[in-house]
Amino acid sequence: MSADFIARLIGMVVFALLGVYGGSWLGKDLAEQQIIYILAVGLVGALFGLVMTPYLTTRPMRSLRAILGKQSAETLFSGLIGLVSGLLIAALLAFPFSLLPDPFGQILPFIGVLIFGYYGVALFVMRQNDIANILGAVTSRRENGTAASWPQSSRTILLDTSVIIDGRVADIAKTGFLPGTLLIPRFVLNELQYIADSPDSLRRQRGRRGMEVLSELQKAPSVVVRISDIDVEGVREVDDKLVILARQMKCPILTNDYNLNRIAELQGVPILNINELANSVKSVVLPGEVMVVNVIQEGKEAGQGVGYMEDGTMVVVENGNKYLNREIDVTVTKVLQTAAGRMIFARPEEK
Repeated sequence: MSADFIARLIGMVVFALLGVYGGSWLGKDLAEQQIIYILAVGLVGALFGLVMTPYLTTRPMRSLRAILGKQSAETLFSGLIGLVSGLLIAALLAFPFSLLPDPFGQILPFIGVLIFGYYGVALFVMRQNDIANILGAVTSRRENGTAASWPQSSRTILLDTSVIIDGRVADIAKTGFLPGTLLIPRFVLNELQYIADSPDSLRRQRGRRGMEVLSELQKAPSVVVRISDIDVEGVREVDDKLVILARQMKCPILTNDYNLNRIAELQGVPILNINELANSVKSVVLPGEVMVVNVIQEGKEAGQGVGYMEDGTMVVVENGNKYLNREIDVTVTKVLQTAAGRMIFARPEEK
């Protein structure tokens, strides 16, 4: 039986008893008609309890649980500390307030509880990152015996399916360039499992690769990974859920998906794109520099040769088709930044 059905039965009995009591009170002066009042008001109470009890009990609790489920653990913890702090301040001020003349002595302690409780929660939730950093510094000092100069950041980073399948996130996270908690919602994990079970062999291989990357992340001692059942109701697409969730939690999304990147930017959600990171850390060369390139294939245009730097940057060599499978010195003539990455144009060094 569902919780709503049980609540309806209990509410029907309780309100029926209240109706019987109210009917007997209404008909106490009418001895002959008292039983009619009892039956009528009791039936109305039973009907009211049968219909309205879920809206007074289980439905509000379900809505409250959904709201709390959308909040991060840091937010809930900070809110709890703020509530306790606010109530302590209100308790300290309750005695002086109670000494004031009526009606202030009776009203102000209660108003103080409401005001200080609200502002305690609001203030601590607003500064939750600072609180988490302080707690992290205290914990590090306690474990290492010295104060930590670089406390671990408490920010949360949402992971998209594409970045898990890509695999580079594991290597980046191990280097410490992704401080904080890597949060993987259950719907992202479900999409990854759906890809791993795909009848298409290539998609299945990519999905299984993503599972291996997750396992590698969870085993890394320096990486904090959390899989959460947090969800967004009324939305089916995974990308839309991630954007809404990132807005609610005020955290960035780590992705390689170009479309998700654009949609998130339009809605003001910060994006961490691994492709952009990879392009930004590639070697910087300037026109006129001399470098060594191994020409491995011909280019699209006549006479061109193509080679690659150690970081994967393509180098197009003018008249380089004559030097296939050879390492030659080239002079950089132009550096072009495209949507696909950085391209370098060069010509063979004159000897």
